Amino acid sequence: MTFELTRLRGTAAELHERPLGAPVVRRATVLELDRPALVLGSTQRETDADELALDAFDVELCRRRSGGGAVLLVPGQTVWLDVEVGRDDPHWDDDVGRSFHWLGRTWAAALADLGVQGDVHTGGVLETPWSRKVCFGGLGPGEVTVAGRKLVGISQRRTRDGARFQCVVHRRWDPVPLLGLLSLHHRERAAALVDLADVGAGIDVEPDELVAALARHLA
Repeated sequence: MTFELTRLRGTAAELHERPLGAPVVRRATVLELDRPALVLGSTQRETDADELALDAFDVELCRRRSGGGAVLLVPGQTVWLDVEVGRDDPHWDDDVGRSFHWLGRTWAAALADLGVQGDVHTGGVLETPWSRKVCFGGLGPGEVTVAGRKLVGISQRRTRDGARFQCVVHRRWDPVPLLGLLSLHHRERAAALVDLADVGAGIDVEPDELVAALARHLA
């Protein structure tokens, strides 16, 4: 069984609202945005975002159905790729935490092709004071780190028919633009800039090169 590789382009809201209905088959989809988007996790409040800053920088605001903190998606600077498997797929696992591991290992193999040594987190969710606001502020099962810094973020949406794993990789980690779009007090933002400066990592390769490396290992 192989994964069908497809591409879709649109707004963040349109791409996040794609249904995950029966049948769910093996598919990897590269999502390409029309403009930057701040994506909130399913439990975040819209008031976590600074409406004036979003308008000033023409950044779309949307919400995903999977958990975690906010992610800033920037065309050409962020790879967003969804991977789907059905409940009858060998990769399916009823254990939600363990279900991420295979995909994390796949990402690590793809990164190795590009000369990057990645480590797959196989423990539980590691929360920090910032992880509920910023996705890369914490670490979840299956996510990949480089020298202790998160490079591949993965969240999951599950239905009775299958799962959609939403993966994000930045070409460069810089928390400043993201924090500038969140509704934070001045002291809180200053603390976040210090605490989040080194939590993430980037891989400065062309997005198509990264996607091609992953596609070689998806099986």
